[in-house]
Amino acid sequence: MFASKSPEPRDYQNRRLDALAEPPEVGHELFVGLSALGDTLSNRHHSKDFSFAHARYLRSRVLAVGLIFALLSPLWIVVDSLALPAELLRYTLIGRVLLMVGLVGVLLLAYISRERIRRIRFSAGMLLALPAFFYLFVLVMLPGDQVNGLIGYGFIPFLLVAALSVFPFTLLESLGAGLAMLALLAFAQFSDGSWLTGNGVESLLLLASLLVVSLAANHFQLSLLLRLYRQATHDPLTGLFNRRALEVHLAKVQAWQSDTAGQDSLGNIPCSILMLDLDHFKRINDSYGHSVGDRVLCQFADLLVRQTRRHDCVARYGGEEFVILLVGSSQARAMEVAERIRCAVEKSEFTDHDGQPIAVTTSIGVSRLERDEPPLVALKRADEALYRAKREGRNQVISGRDAAGSE
Repeated sequence: MFASKSPEPRDYQNRRLDALAEPPEVGHELFVGLSALGDTLSNRHHSKDFSFAHARYLRSRVLAVGLIFALLSPLWIVVDSLALPAELLRYTLIGRVLLMVGLVGVLLLAYISRERIRRIRFSAGMLLALPAFFYLFVLVMLPGDQVNGLIGYGFIPFLLVAALSVFPFTLLESLGAGLAMLALLAFAQFSDGSWLTGNGVESLLLLASLLVVSLAANHFQLSLLLRLYRQATHDPLTGLFNRRALEVHLAKVQAWQSDTAGQDSLGNIPCSILMLDLDHFKRINDSYGHSVGDRVLCQFADLLVRQTRRHDCVARYGGEEFVILLVGSSQARAMEVAERIRCAVEKSEFTDHDGQPIAVTTSIGVSRLERDEPPLVALKRADEALYRAKREGRNQVISGRDAAGSE
């Protein structure tokens, strides 16, 4: 019998880094069609980068609508005091005070949660839940024979369903909130005796119709956000991140490195940058035409995505230059990945429009991304290593340590 070979220490460390390398706020491109219903049905396929942009947009809506609700709530106390008898007013006044306190808390939470996605989503949900709970509180506390004395409260479910169209919620989120409002309206009808009456059924149908309109508005609004996000952050030819989006992404990864520093025995989680350039790309354009050159760029981009993990980031830096961010990869491991990519490019069959092969090679510069330095500094080191590789004959990998002497 042969004893099983224990894993090498380096392989073991690499596997542990892989387990840590997919941080909760770092993701890859959107791999879904922008017009598909699945894009707006849930956020399961949304990249973390889009989730940040989505949360910032959602936060602005929460602050605006929350401020309106907070300002209108005291005015409603005046309306209640004029329209309701004294025995009803004390019930609504308690709920109204609690509602105002809750709305102020939601506004403060949304205001301080600039980059906290979960907090922003929670504040958006609470903004809609608080008026619903207020209405439910009044219905439960009020004696059954006095529910009909409430003036203006019956439109709360309709107001909240209409408010769903203001927020870029996913369809599942809006549907869940809408069904909750239908249940609230049904409970109110049980309380005032209008359940299954003509007016009661008409109100339920009206609220259901309004929910359908809000769902359609959510779909179109979120689809537009996805499209604008991709146009602003992705290269139109290859579908990869563009240069601006890459720099923002690098800053987020560095922030995540700082947040996770010291949480594991491995210490600071390393991240590395690969800068790649297609060798003699101008010759391809001159010999085959720019349309074939674009075809080669797309084939090259597809190869890079297939050669990296989902939580790594592949971006088109400009022209025929590409950048790969390897999350959780040390300098030595990044050199191995770069060499694997170089060999894959050299062995791959790039073709023109007629399927004829085109010889393509790549030069690669490698640098480590330090968490306490500007991302442009690490990119500059990788770029210097890349141009050294091109000067020394192309189709090779050079470390930024050799180029800059400081890693």
